[in-house]
Amino acid sequence: QVQLVESGGGLVQAGGSLRLSCADSGRTFSRYGMGWFRQAPGKEREFVAAISWSGGSTDYADSVKGRFTISRDNAKNTVYLQMNSLLPEDTALYYCAADRETWRVGATTRAADFGSWGQGTRVTVSS
Repeated sequence: QVQLVESGGGLVQAGGSLRLSCADSGRTFSRYGMGWFRQAPGKEREFVAAISWSGGSTDYADSVKGRFTISRDNAKNTVYLQMNSLLPEDTALYYCAADRETWRVGATTRAADFGSWGQGTRVTVSS
């Protein structure tokens, strides 16, 4: 069973960096693709980044390409989101999620494909 806990959020000035982590306490982390989503106040949840089970495939929302990097360490059951050049519009509650399907080819970006979600970590970027 996948149980996800995010950490690393906080308050940062525009232009700064944060690294989010998402730890899976289950024993099958390496079988699943992982994703990061976010939800800003008053807005719908949106896709941010995704990585395949092997780490060999990644995908990003256009709004974060070139600034954010998703990675994973299967030995530590952890997925990361390195966020650089942060903007005020990056302010949101960030969630990690695990794919419903094991061993999927490629990285899915569809929220409906993710079956397990963390509680979220808040990121606030001040201008």
